[in-house]
Amino acid sequence: MGDPSLSAALAGNQRILNEPAFVLHGRPWKETSLVLELFTRGHGRIAAVAKGARRPHSQLRPLLLPFQPVLVTWSGRSEVRLVHSVEWQGGIPQLGGKSLLCAFYLNELLMAALVRDDPHDTLFDAYHAVMRELAGAPVLSAVLRRFEILLLGELGYGLQLEADAVSGEPVQAESLYRYVPERGAARVAETAEPDMWTVHGRTLLDMAAGVFGDPQTGAESKRLMRGLISHHLGNPELRSRQLILEPRAD
Repeated sequence: MGDPSLSAALAGNQRILNEPAFVLHGRPWKETSLVLELFTRGHGRIAAVAKGARRPHSQLRPLLLPFQPVLVTWSGRSEVRLVHSVEWQGGIPQLGGKSLLCAFYLNELLMAALVRDDPHDTLFDAYHAVMRELAGAPVLSAVLRRFEILLLGELGYGLQLEADAVSGEPVQAESLYRYVPERGAARVAETAEPDMWTVHGRTLLDMAAGVFGDPQTGAESKRLMRGLISHHLGNPELRSRQLILEPRAD
C-alpha cells in the first residue's frame, strides 16, 4: 500500500521544464514507483515521485542513476513533486572503486547538509565538476576537501584560514594554531596537545589555496574538516565514510 500523505502531496500544477539535476537518493514507493531526492541547479534539493520507474521496461529506470547529470521535468507545488520526463545528459564516466565510495560520501553529505527548496547553483556546478574529477583524480582526498570547504561556505560557515582570529596577523606557516568554529584559527604554543582542532599554519594556507599535496596538510585538513562538518551539521552518520579505508582516498 502507498503512503496517503505522499499521494496527497503530489497535487499541484506548477511545471518546471528540463531542470539540470542529479539523483542523490531513491527509495521504493508503492509497487512500481520511486521517491527521489534530487539535487537541482535552480531549485536546490527536492523530493519527487517517478511513477512506474521500477517497472522492468520503464523508460525512466535506466536514466535515474546517481552521479550522472540529467534534465528533469516535473510538476507540483507541494513538498513532493511528480516527475514527468528525464533526459540523459551524459559526459561523466561510470565511477568505480574508491571513486565510487567518495561519490556516495558526497551524496550523503549533501543529504545531511541541504534543506529542501534552497537553491545553491554554485554548489551544483561544483558538484557536477567533482563528479568528472573523481573519475580521474590522482589524489581523491584533494577533491573531497575542496568540495567540503565550498559546501560549508555555501551554508554560511566559511572558513577563516589566512589570518589569526585573535591578533589579526597573517597566519605563519611554521606556527601551530587551534581552529575554533565560528571564530577561526588562533596561534597556540608549539607544546599544545594535538587534537582535531590543532593544525599547522602551512595546512591552513594550503587549504586556503586549495592545495593538498603535502602529507601533513592532507592529514591535518582531513581531521579538521571532519570536526567542522560534525560541528556544523550535527554529527551526521555518513556510512560511506566508514567504507573509505585508504587514507589518501577520503
